[in-house]
Amino acid sequence: MPDQNHYHLIPLSENVEENIKRLEIELGNSDDLSIRRLRVATKNVAILHIEGIVDEQSINENVISPIIQLHKETPSFKTVNDIADKMVQIISVPSIQFILDWSELLDSILAGNTVIFIDDSSKAITLGTKKIQSRSITEPTTQTVIKGPKDSFTENLSTNISLVRSRIQNAKLRLKSTKVGSVTKTDVGIMYIEGIADHNIVMEAMSRINKIKIDSILEANYIEEAIRDNRKTLFPLMQSSERPDVVAANLLEGKIAIIIQGTPFVLILPVILIQFFQSPEDYYENNVFSSFLRLIRIGSFLLNMYASAIYLALITHHQGLIPTTLMVTLMAQRERVPFPAIIELLLMELAFEVLREAGVRMPRAIGPAVSIVGALILGQAAVEAGFVSAAIVIIVATSAINSFTLPNTNIVNTARGLRFLLIFCSAFIGFYGILLLTLCILVHLCSLRSFGVPYVAPFAPFRMGAQKDSLIRFPITSLNMNDTESKKETKIK
Repeated sequence: MPDQNHYHLIPLSENVEENIKRLEIELGNSDDLSIRRLRVATKNVAILHIEGIVDEQSINENVISPIIQLHKETPSFKTVNDIADKMVQIISVPSIQFILDWSELLDSILAGNTVIFIDDSSKAITLGTKKIQSRSITEPTTQTVIKGPKDSFTENLSTNISLVRSRIQNAKLRLKSTKVGSVTKTDVGIMYIEGIADHNIVMEAMSRINKIKIDSILEANYIEEAIRDNRKTLFPLMQSSERPDVVAANLLEGKIAIIIQGTPFVLILPVILIQFFQSPEDYYENNVFSSFLRLIRIGSFLLNMYASAIYLALITHHQGLIPTTLMVTLMAQRERVPFPAIIELLLMELAFEVLREAGVRMPRAIGPAVSIVGALILGQAAVEAGFVSAAIVIIVATSAINSFTLPNTNIVNTARGLRFLLIFCSAFIGFYGILLLTLCILVHLCSLRSFGVPYVAPFAPFRMGAQKDSLIRFPITSLNMNDTESKKETKIK
């Protein structure tokens, strides 16, 4: 189909048949274009829509039937505008508007609206008859909790907006809508709370979204990659969530939510590193227990990154740091292994990555079983065959298990990528390589910004008031999401 911008401000014809013929050409004589010709008084009327994306029952009952009844009554109309005005009065649909050019008309009918042409009128009537096709609201699949709400977003934009509004029933909750994608023209909604969200960040986010030049938007990551501050980092600079309670909580903290038609994942910005270790359940359990689990997650993240690299450094470059008894045991295990330690470690790491990927792609009913059984059999067989040592299997398995404690998949992928970098640095110069790469990571983290907000806030710059909900969580009664100090971390620096 030709670029619709070509038709911007090209007026419609006053002849119904000419408009029908042109629309058929623009849609490539598509077989799903439905055309219903009627007559009102002395004028020819055509009702057009695309089958499958409209509510057929609503069109028959609320559009066609009233127009047929209007013709039977044969009232007298002085002008064609009188006919159009009367139609607007008798048709019962959620939205009605007049359009004057082809660009608007094409956008409207492709969005699921119904178009009415009237002879001798240079304007068309568009009716909001879009069929809402959406699966039912189900439990989240990626952010599961034992205690807390069990609903999740769907692929329908309107449903997702309603889930957020049901939690924040406040007049200051704002929604700005736009379309992104020159071909798909995907509906995108930007939600924020006026007076809590930083106005500069809101304007910056909307500006970046409006500047996106891409053919299609099929998932939230399309927008995330287009508007993120740094495209060369492994760290996630936006958070995606399928939980309405998580989005609502972030809106109350002054953040912005980007809701995209066609995906159940909502983007949240700006973000800071520490929030990727926070689970929704942290706020539904006792604060002492929640703080303990949060520290466990941070420790698991570090172990997932460093365990393999530290083992490799000790076994290849710094044997003197290992107690003699343990060193004898490790060397005895490696006696039958024909590969260097780096090759041995990489083989097991890659094997576990393959098992992880297989578990994700397998049917849900058998995926976890395949991963667990496959890991046990593979590990035992590899040790018995002498391909790897038992210590390597333990180290790699420990790293893999630690990754499952993290509540956000984006930060898990970050840990996986950095783990391999640390392994290579460790293989070359041992602990010196680990320390050098760690220093580079820290410098990189301090340089990152998420829409102008320091990524490692509230630690750098340090803000005492925001420490109430960082490494540990204070009681809910001592947390005030709207106070000035707690919001400073989401302000542009």
